[in-house]
Amino acid sequence: MRTAVFPGSFDPFTIGHKDIADRALGIFDRLIIGIGYNINKPSKDTVEERIKAITAVYAEEPRVTVTAYSGLTVDFAKSQGAGFIVRGIREVKDFEYERNLADTNAAISDIETVFLTARPQYGFVSSSMIRELEANGYDPSEFLPARHQD
Repeated sequence: MRTAVFPGSFDPFTIGHKDIADRALGIFDRLIIGIGYNINKPSKDTVEERIKAITAVYAEEPRVTVTAYSGLTVDFAKSQGAGFIVRGIREVKDFEYERNLADTNAAISDIETVFLTARPQYGFVSSSMIRELEANGYDPSEFLPARHQD
């Protein structure tokens, strides 16, 4: 079984994130959406709130698991039995950063990194953009995925 980890802070989980995760499901048998603790990024929602929100999006997809982790993503991937890390790339500067990370991970493990580029209609969507819209009184719901209703 091909298992991949899709890591991020996902604060919030956007339509761009969902597009990457959905496309990863076409490649992998199982996808673990890992919410990492990033001390350099202030969080709007708690980790528990983010887990609940993303789990609601994928309530009808048994191949997706959502969980939090701390430490190196490559160590988390190993602990989950994943052979792959999925990373989304929106622009060239993302690629430069992500390639260095992928090269480091490859040097210390046998985890392979797979890059999926953002589709043009999602390339401008970011969690920080959504937080800024909300902070200034705008409704960003068009940039957030629909959640499965219980």
